[in-house]
Amino acid sequence: MDGLLATIQSPRDLGSFSAKQLVQLAAEMREALCRVASRRSAHFASNLGVIELAIALHTTFDFRRDRLIWDTGHQIYPHKMLTGRYPRFDTIRAKGGLMGYPNPAESPYDLFMTGHAGCSVATALGLRCGDDLVEPGNDRHTVAVIGDGAFPSGIVFEAMNNAGGLKKELTVVLNDNKMSICPRVGSLGDYLDQLRMTSFYTGLKNEVQRILTKMPLVGDPVERFLNQVKDSFKAGLLGGMLFEELGFRYLGPVDGHNVAQLQKYLAMARDYKRPVLLHVVTEKGHGFEPAAEDPTSFHSPAPFERSNGSLSFKTNPAKTYTEVVRDAVLEAMRADPRVTIITAAMCQGNMLEPVRDAFPDRFFDVGICESHAVAFAAGLAKAGMRPIVDVYSTFMQRAYDQIFQEVALQDLPVVLMMDRAGLTGPDGPTHHGMFDITFVRPFPNVVVMAPGDAEDLARMAPFALACEHPTAIRYPKAVAQSVPRDVAPIELGRAEPIRPGTDGLILACGAVLPDCLAAAEMLAAEDVSVAVINARFVKPLDVDTILEAVRAARFVLTVEEGTLMGGFGSAVLEAVGDAGYPSSHIHRLGVPDRFIEHGSRRELLADLGLDAPGIVRACHEAAAKAALVDAADQT
Repeated sequence: MDGLLATIQSPRDLGSFSAKQLVQLAAEMREALCRVASRRSAHFASNLGVIELAIALHTTFDFRRDRLIWDTGHQIYPHKMLTGRYPRFDTIRAKGGLMGYPNPAESPYDLFMTGHAGCSVATALGLRCGDDLVEPGNDRHTVAVIGDGAFPSGIVFEAMNNAGGLKKELTVVLNDNKMSICPRVGSLGDYLDQLRMTSFYTGLKNEVQRILTKMPLVGDPVERFLNQVKDSFKAGLLGGMLFEELGFRYLGPVDGHNVAQLQKYLAMARDYKRPVLLHVVTEKGHGFEPAAEDPTSFHSPAPFERSNGSLSFKTNPAKTYTEVVRDAVLEAMRADPRVTIITAAMCQGNMLEPVRDAFPDRFFDVGICESHAVAFAAGLAKAGMRPIVDVYSTFMQRAYDQIFQEVALQDLPVVLMMDRAGLTGPDGPTHHGMFDITFVRPFPNVVVMAPGDAEDLARMAPFALACEHPTAIRYPKAVAQSVPRDVAPIELGRAEPIRPGTDGLILACGAVLPDCLAAAEMLAAEDVSVAVINARFVKPLDVDTILEAVRAARFVLTVEEGTLMGGFGSAVLEAVGDAGYPSSHIHRLGVPDRFIEHGSRRELLADLGLDAPGIVRACHEAAAKAALVDAADQT
């Protein structure tokens, strides 16, 4: 089943494999991917599509010395298998196991931890220039592999413009599978389709060269004449070559599942002394028919079982916070024709397919271009619409300047829906939405909300759309929970006291509320009476309610699923300090100042003390410190 794969300790071992054995190796790698995806959620279709490309790269270049960056990093699995990590491959995305993205701590073959899209060309160019400065005349080669979904990102063309001007030796492999996570969007995709339809061009160019070499011309005139023929042919066929005009030698399209052809063209690109773009055409899900037929569903599918050629999925039917938002958006769009929604290539991840189908004229997928998404939303708002930007928290960071300049500074009613806020589980540090409170809270005019449960979230969406200022709502990648209570209406800057208490106070920010209430119940069983307040708003903070409760409590614990530095707990301390009240009895519980590794969300919450038992421990520690202070005061 893995006879060849199990023998690979490093890419150097591939040098002894025959062409037939490389084909067998690719089949073994596909089976290994299927085994992993059947056990846990993993990036699947994208990795099936780059197996031959990974083999060809590692048999053409020596990445012990040469440079390789994968963009986006979720297509890294075949590379990991070929770089000595196959014995641990079954641990991928499990707590303590291999990361599902490149990780320099795992292997010297991983140079950057790349979880966001679009930065490969820029970092590869930096490596190329840095290597030339550190070691003039070095023989290193630098390769960036970028998917066609990531390719339209603005930074890609900033980097290509720079690379073309510098004329540095650099190979950009454009992995064109006609997909982002969902089918790609935009005119650049149409342009790539046009290039792909002219695959006969490469063969014609080779035939022209074969003929010319038999003509009575020698040396440089042959090459110059061939280039003129090539350029005129391209110009006539395509009306000008975008990549050539940017200073890149364009090669392709090339069959991305033909190892021998890939090796040939990678070697050709390697030997050019200028920037090269190699256009490789692959099929997402290649070699596994269900994934090839439906690559969107198989991007990161639920674990599945294979039996007699059929699949059955191990799914959890419970409603998620993402679905709560989706349903609220649908209702809002039915009620108000001004409401529009924008996503950045995450229609499936944000579960917006029903919105797209019901309101195609008010649904905008801008591709992996978050900065554009937010600036675009600002334009919609200025025109009188009520736009929602539905983007993962970790990706909203890519639009930081637009949130500042185009939205907050203009005080426009744009709603930022920050999905996957907090701990995202097996996606790990590149995707945890830890920093959104800290980076959004300082902007004037912006309202920041953190729903305590599904009931809050369903009410916050229409509240945000009615607000005349920018609003941001953060919610986790998790099953939606509902706290039994008479739900108080959402009012700007008003917290919701849920449970009274006489000994201490828990200030819950966001979806940690159910664990905070469970902790209060556990403490009550120990005769410790703790009040719980659902903060709801990070900004404006309900200063009146919180200060009154803080003054009355012997100890206070703020709890948030986000970074402590500059987060909700910091906002509480600021309010207490501004009021001139003592704060030594206030303790903060959240994510410390370090990046958090991957694991299930519940595992990570437990590790950080953000589950109910951890909150109980923190309350005991806070109560013990308060008792020491009381004893010192009495003496």
